[in-house]
Amino acid sequence: MSDYLWFEGIPFPTLGYKREILENFDKFVIRDEDTVILSYPKSGTNWMIEIVCLIQNKGNSKWIQSVPIWERSPWIEIQYGYELSINREGPRLISSHLPIHLFPKSFFSSKAKVIFVVRNPRDVLVSGYFFFHKTNNTKNPESFGTYFEWFLKGNVVYGSWFEHTRDWLSMRERKNFLLVSYEEMKKDTRKTIEKICDFLGKKLETEELDLVLKHSSFQAMKENNMSNYSLLQDRIAHDLKLLRKGMTGDWKNYFTVAQAEAFDKVFQEKMNGFPPELFPWQ
Repeated sequence: MSDYLWFEGIPFPTLGYKREILENFDKFVIRDEDTVILSYPKSGTNWMIEIVCLIQNKGNSKWIQSVPIWERSPWIEIQYGYELSINREGPRLISSHLPIHLFPKSFFSSKAKVIFVVRNPRDVLVSGYFFFHKTNNTKNPESFGTYFEWFLKGNVVYGSWFEHTRDWLSMRERKNFLLVSYEEMKKDTRKTIEKICDFLGKKLETEELDLVLKHSSFQAMKENNMSNYSLLQDRIAHDLKLLRKGMTGDWKNYFTVAQAEAFDKVFQEKMNGFPPELFPWQ
């Protein structure tokens, strides 16, 4: 069992993360032509990456089936992704789970387009438990109940979902910021893809949209070794499944009545003041 790499009050995984990179992160320059995918862990980030990759290639699956997803859209806070990104020329597609106060300051004066993916935190909690309790690079919860308590207190990888989401949602009125929920992605994937195309200034024909839908489906991603993280399985964990169920409302299969009530109370306290339409799962 590993603990965390703590930095400015935020717990990070121990594998692939370096304190010296986090300490000097403001040297990372977000360019105007970049596209950034932001989220809290286990919110549908890899699905969004796959969709954007396919949009950029008009549905052609060659790129997503030949280049690992962490190379197509590197995680800039991880050493490998950081080094890959700073040396990459032209418009970049990059990803991050960083809270707003640790994100490169250059972004806030840039024209880079940001897609922020938000998901029902109850499902985020369940998905996080089943992912992180199998990994060997973070503190391992002994039970679901233990992870539930950690999550509410923010003592999980990347810290509090509530603070992370609340802070990034403060950017939602900016023209270069697109808010997309996992729930709307599941409910009407085609409509969501069209929304992302409009935001990115990409015009796709009907047959190209059909290809984006086809190649970004849960089953297609699960079978694509460039997208399902099977290439890294031995490094991260044994029998790790990045793509577990790909559904909404799974939390109902795991929360007790008391846990559901406790979670609702914390959610109302922490997210008070935000319009309900930002949270389509409520």
